[in-house]
Amino acid sequence: MTYKQQFIKFMVDNGVLRFGEFTLKSGRKAPYFINTGNYKSGAQLSRLGEYYARCIADNGIEADTLVGPAYKGIPLAVTTAVSLFNVFGKDMNYCFDRKEVKDHGEGGLFVGKQLEDGERVILIEDVMTSGKALREMLPKLRQAANVEIAGMVISVDRMERGLESSLSAVQEVYKEFGVKVYPIVTMSDIISAIEDGIIGGAEYLGKMKEYRKTYGVE
Repeated sequence: MTYKQQFIKFMVDNGVLRFGEFTLKSGRKAPYFINTGNYKSGAQLSRLGEYYARCIADNGIEADTLVGPAYKGIPLAVTTAVSLFNVFGKDMNYCFDRKEVKDHGEGGLFVGKQLEDGERVILIEDVMTSGKALREMLPKLRQAANVEIAGMVISVDRMERGLESSLSAVQEVYKEFGVKVYPIVTMSDIISAIEDGIIGGAEYLGKMKEYRKTYGVE
């Protein structure tokens, strides 16, 4: 299996990717659901970091520091940094934001690597629904230093248009901010994994394709 196929199976095995009938926050009824809150063990987090690290290496994204938006991005950035070193021998800095600026001690908005002008950073997130995390993080990054965003890595690109746009969240982020988003896998990859027998869910394949036809983008 490719690492993308392995990751899809990993999500299914850990109850993160499920098939059925789900009502999303958008009100759409989807035949699948992704719940990254089901990652909860050290073993899962270690494997997850390896997939993120491989995505960075596979796409040749060059940067100095990984940034994990609080809160879900914090463990993701940490485990990705560890995996980049253990698996690829690449030692990268990491940091994450505070929800409130610390006004005592060393102070500051970020914990970990203190950002500097000209530093190249990669944002690490779980999934992207609307691009809200990036929109909230950009002013914080600009406040800290004049950094260059080398990209954003997420676990799954739903390849689904927004409620008020013909573009997906990933496409909107690139159009609005020029930030390229690198998913470990896409919805097309998941459909292919079902077709190839990598994971179960064949009974939902028709509904997956219909949902993709109705709401999907290329």
